[in-house]
Amino acid sequence: MNTLQKTLIALATGSLLSMGAQAAVNYAGQPYVGVKAGQFNLDVDGADKPTAYGVYGGYNFDPNFGVEVEYMGSDDADYRTNGEIDAKTYGAYGTYRYYVPNASGLYAKGKLGIAKTEVEATAPGVNLSSSDTGLAGGVGLGLAVNNNMSIEGEYAMTDSDADAKLWTIGAHLKF
Repeated sequence: MNTLQKTLIALATGSLLSMGAQAAVNYAGQPYVGVKAGQFNLDVDGADKPTAYGVYGGYNFDPNFGVEVEYMGSDDADYRTNGEIDAKTYGAYGTYRYYVPNASGLYAKGKLGIAKTEVEATAPGVNLSSSDTGLAGGVGLGLAVNNNMSIEGEYAMTDSDADAKLWTIGAHLKF
């Protein structure tokens, strides 16, 4: 990761955290944890799309701004002939939720942060491994089922060597 990317990440993170701190003055805050599943789409020639699964948690400073961390792993999908590919991502994000007025809990979600992507591929005569950290982000739609539970559909991507993209469906519980 070059100096410009590191600077942009630091500025974005600092801005999100300071906005969240301002909003926290009149809001008690709300932590949450959840699970999600979906599919990785990796930019690796000869690889199938592995099934993705993971856990995430976060803290909402106010109804709109928060922070979130996640881990996503994959099953061993087919790679070339008689091979396997495995992917993992670890991410930390600033989040924003826009609740649609008069829509009974429907919201749009955006997230921006950094993520580490690890990809391993093995096949007869081939052993590839990549680990890269870069900018990551995503967009999605969610529905607050009640005050303590939400479901979300999300598309996320990472700026890494494998150019990982994720489609997921998840649910989380708020405390």
